Amino acid sequence: MRVLVADDEVLARRALANLLSQNKEIDHFELASDAIDAIDKLGKNSYDILLLDVNMPEVSGIELLDRLNRLGRTVPSVVFVTAHHEFAIKAFERSAVDYVLKPFSNERMVKALNAALRRSEGERAAKLMRAMPQLQGISARHAPRVAIKSKGRVLFINPEEVIAVRAEGNYVLLERESGSYLLREAISAMAEKLEPYGFVRIHRSVLVNGSFVEEIQPCPTGEYRLRVKGGGEFMATRSYKKNLKSLAQIWVGTDPFLSR
Repeated sequence: MRVLVADDEVLARRALANLLSQNKEIDHFELASDAIDAIDKLGKNSYDILLLDVNMPEVSGIELLDRLNRLGRTVPSVVFVTAHHEFAIKAFERSAVDYVLKPFSNERMVKALNAALRRSEGERAAKLMRAMPQLQGISARHAPRVAIKSKGRVLFINPEEVIAVRAEGNYVLLERESGSYLLREAISAMAEKLEPYGFVRIHRSVLVNGSFVEEIQPCPTGEYRLRVKGGGEFMATRSYKKNLKSLAQIWVGTDPFLSR
């Protein structure tokens, strides 16, 4: 979580900075000496929580929020930290999470921070839920496709459907469950183009789609036999065994497996 403190009192800023530095939930915080400084920082960076004093020179904390709203800026979860109790109603009218009076205890500020953290997380989750249908639509429209020239035509295929790519002289063979395509392309060029889609080079002439691999079996020769969905098998040579590590993000109880 990112926090911005806006307070013209040096001692108050120092006390809040000390408190924030001890909170493991806070990833980063910055200090603003007045509202003008805070507006400048809010225009350049994003924050999850704003700890805001009310009575500051030139522009008050209440006026700062009003300016942000007029500018259409995104306002973080706000906790007022002030010595003036009379502004509490105005603060809560502007959707403040809490209103902490100075001098404050660490326990009181921790409680206010926790409330602001919960609101910030809740708002982000709500935004994500509202955006989910749109994000899913974008994802569907921009599904990755590979354009290949085959028999005088250009075909578009999803790389997720390709099981493996084999070198065949000056050509490569793209193998799918529904059929194969022979293309005039170098295996090294295909390896570079398909690496972002999870393809692993296991042989000088073979690439395998990692999402199809179901099992690895070591052989006495130092090679590895890969079994893929559907029962097909491929051999990984010793020269490429280090690439097998990329087939999983986490290896449990298998540390020595690929070290021989």
